[in-house]
Amino acid sequence: MSEIIIKKVTTKKQEKDFIMLPWRIYENDECWVPQLISDYKKTIRGENNSLVQSGPFQHIIAYRNQEICGRLCVGINEELNHAKNYREGYISLFECINDYEIAREMFDYASNWLKKMGMDRIIGPISLPNGDDNRGLIIDNFTDPTLVMNTYNKSYYRELFEKYGFYKYWDCYAYRYDMENDIEDRYRKYVPYAIEKYKFRVDKIDLKNIEKEMADIKQVIDEAMPKEWDDFIPPTDEEVEIIGKSLVPVADPDLIYIARTEEGRPIGFNIALPDYNQVLKKMNGRLFPIGAIKYLYYKKKIDRARLFVLFVIPEYRRKGVPSAIYMNLFDAAKKKGYKYGEGSTVWEYNKIMQRDIEKFGGKIYKTYRIYKKDL
Repeated sequence: MSEIIIKKVTTKKQEKDFIMLPWRIYENDECWVPQLISDYKKTIRGENNSLVQSGPFQHIIAYRNQEICGRLCVGINEELNHAKNYREGYISLFECINDYEIAREMFDYASNWLKKMGMDRIIGPISLPNGDDNRGLIIDNFTDPTLVMNTYNKSYYRELFEKYGFYKYWDCYAYRYDMENDIEDRYRKYVPYAIEKYKFRVDKIDLKNIEKEMADIKQVIDEAMPKEWDDFIPPTDEEVEIIGKSLVPVADPDLIYIARTEEGRPIGFNIALPDYNQVLKKMNGRLFPIGAIKYLYYKKKIDRARLFVLFVIPEYRRKGVPSAIYMNLFDAAKKKGYKYGEGSTVWEYNKIMQRDIEKFGGKIYKTYRIYKKDL
């Protein structure tokens, strides 16, 4: 068998190989959605996330007979390790042909690099630092469409990980909401009552005043994120600024809300986006020569959305704030003619959000598994 060669990405040719590998793996796979190549370059270079600021990393590629067969990113989130007292590395952006020898060589490289860096365990695949995509491997649903900024993989990826000795760390869930089912009358009656009783309001995000809005969002996260969550710490000011800049070009203000008290104190928010994957599917990763025209045309035909996150500070979680945000989001999506929405990815230990989603009729329809291996 031909020799497998692992290389660190250092040249433009290698970067192109890293980016273009999925076109080979997912050819004719209806569930895969090619991302814009220009945006993906920014992702792997750390220009629209915290990859560079969070710690050392390497992008690697596997070749056999001079043909690229696999890729991954291996790195260390030093901020998370410091906050949680971990010595942990991560894998992200994993792609591989159906060949365990290729996967094993890449996993060996990543493991050895992390051991040299003093790490004692590896988890993945996870999002790049400050990201919300490429999280976990789908293990149970390879037929439903992939929504915006969510991951998709071949079913054999699970075997590649588990054969190497990775075992389950956590599962994350995607919930589906069907818009044909209206919100129960009891919640429609309860929300106005709660707003009046507890003196709060729900505002659409003001994209023209994004710095102020993101400051309010950060304040909510700082107060609402449970300290016992193993895999998250509140974002820094710099990370929030990156999120805000990334949000403005793609956000629909009808789908993002911030709850505030009458005095203006932020107490909750959500972030949801139209499913731009329905547009990207038609563009094959390129804006030119006709990708921009396709974007403008198919953007009008989007009929689903993805809810990424909803945070409410503890003292308002049982005062109707989550319900008020969900109801505003549901009604706006239904008014736009959306057929369904997805809430993802919800970590299995996030019982609060699971209860809120299920209360409004969301049902789990995809499971994403994050793996762990002791080094």
